[in-house]
Amino acid sequence: MESALAQYILEVTGASGIQSVETIQRLWSGYGRLDRYFLIGAQVESVIVKQVCLPDTHHHPRGWNTQHSHQRKLDSYRVEIAWYQDWAIRCNADCRVPKALSLQQQKDGFVMVLEDLGSCGFPLVKSTASWEDMVLCLQWLANFHAVFLEEQPQHLWSVGSYWHLATRLDEWESMPAGALKQSAATLDQILRDAPFQTVIHGDAKLANFCFAEHGEQVAGVDFQYVGGGCGIKDVAYFIGSCLDEYECARLEKDLLDVYFEELTKALVIQQPQIDAVVVEAAWRPLYAVAWADFYRFLQGWSPEHWKIHGYSEALAAKVIKQLQEANS
Repeated sequence: MESALAQYILEVTGASGIQSVETIQRLWSGYGRLDRYFLIGAQVESVIVKQVCLPDTHHHPRGWNTQHSHQRKLDSYRVEIAWYQDWAIRCNADCRVPKALSLQQQKDGFVMVLEDLGSCGFPLVKSTASWEDMVLCLQWLANFHAVFLEEQPQHLWSVGSYWHLATRLDEWESMPAGALKQSAATLDQILRDAPFQTVIHGDAKLANFCFAEHGEQVAGVDFQYVGGGCGIKDVAYFIGSCLDEYECARLEKDLLDVYFEELTKALVIQQPQIDAVVVEAAWRPLYAVAWADFYRFLQGWSPEHWKIHGYSEALAAKVIKQLQEANS
């Protein structure tokens, strides 16, 4: 354990000592680590420390180690700092996020000392989701989107999501030639022009939700790609993180119904001046567009990815056909 980091954690938490450290995971591409620090003599028994150390060489598990990739990661950590400084406090119990105890930008990286959701009633991270789990996460997304509906994402990504076309030109170049590649800019524009823009999580996969032990609530984590966007992008990406192609097709309507029912309830509380029926009419048809946009990214980034399957291909083909008919 680095003595300077340990001393910083003691000062931030008021602890008299550090009992032990548990590594949760290494950050993507060797950019640091996420650890749980167990404390002695503090008001909390543990904290999560996200330590970002800029690598001397850029390694990427799939070979994407360009300057574009490096700059995007740097920007993502600056965005995450801004999220915790300026935005996270507005999230209520229905879209729970960790509290930031201290945030520090250093010459060679970043350090974030965060509330440990595991010791605050959200100890479970799941690799597979039941129907009830998916409903809880969609409730979280609906409330999150309702809180920030029609706000400008200052100091966040102007367009949230880690697969946004403008930040993924290397991957676009690697796509096979065809109608999807040709349509990439149009898909992106449709989503950016959608009415009722909000702040989206940007990486709302199942692994970024922490579940309460008895399954009544979830909290969201990992806000590197939070920013402006159409809420349906988070919904499509979340569903794709939980289900195979057959279940995606079978449950699509039911899951979208859940999300829009929860969004309606949340808007009544958070934004009663906004008509939820109009929001749903604008967003629901964009589900396929959002899915095709992510599928576009996967085709360039990882052509053998498990999410490249018949359901993705069918939705992309449907959207491209609609675009061609609209232009004919």
